[in-house]
Amino acid sequence: MELHGRYVTLRPATPEDIPAIADILAEPEVARWWTAPDPVVSAREFVEGEPDVDPFVIVEDGRIIGIIMSWEETDPEYRHAAIDVSLTTDMHGRGRGSDAVRALAGHLIDDRGHHRLTIDPEVVNARAISAYTKVGFRPVGVLRRYQRQPDGSWVDGLLMDLLADELVR
Repeated sequence: MELHGRYVTLRPATPEDIPAIADILAEPEVARWWTAPDPVVSAREFVEGEPDVDPFVIVEDGRIIGIIMSWEETDPEYRHAAIDVSLTTDMHGRGRGSDAVRALAGHLIDDRGHHRLTIDPEVVNARAISAYTKVGFRPVGVLRRYQRQPDGSWVDGLLMDLLADELVR
């Protein structure tokens, strides 16, 4: 199923997309936030997915410009979905990330019935936090020593959430 934003289209990732995804993950400004020690292996893992994870490529004018995925907690008492996204460096700051997140968030709310979504950028990733805020996500709290880096150090994450009626369409 394809999802459409104002500028971008999200379509399910396929094995044919692995080289383009690996190229994006290898970009230094992308690798800074999306830890991928081996971009080809990470791209393959992204495409092959995990249970309850839906991987998409972000396409504009026929070109893959990023990746986005959702994960769903299906336990009825805690039901919600989470989103993760990354764009090729030349698309940073151009509204494409917000557009992709908005398109996927709308799908998760309207089509999948979720009332709450989460996203968890690194605390120092101001560009991502700004993009998510434009869609309606709000800071909930800091996840201390949340993500391990390739050098073994830990970084803090910012837990953000969005309630269905807060989505900025």
